[in-house]
Amino acid sequence: MAQARFVTEGFTCPSCVKKIEKTVGGMDGVNDVQVMFNSGKVKVNWDDVVLSEDDISTTIGKLGYPIRKVQK
Repeated sequence: MAQARFVTEGFTCPSCVKKIEKTVGGMDGVNDVQVMFNSGKVKVNWDDVVLSEDDISTTIGKLGYPIRKVQK
């Protein structure tokens, strides 16, 4: 099990949150995704045997939201 926190940019409405939660949450291996609209923070828990952190960040980036990892 792995966990990472990211910060994204480009949120314009709560629909952006739903878009990320639905897409990332639907990826095989993702156990939980939480997106905070006001701060742009994204927290993801996933099975690192199935997915890599790069898979998740690339998917969010392809949705149109620039992303960077937050160090714990």
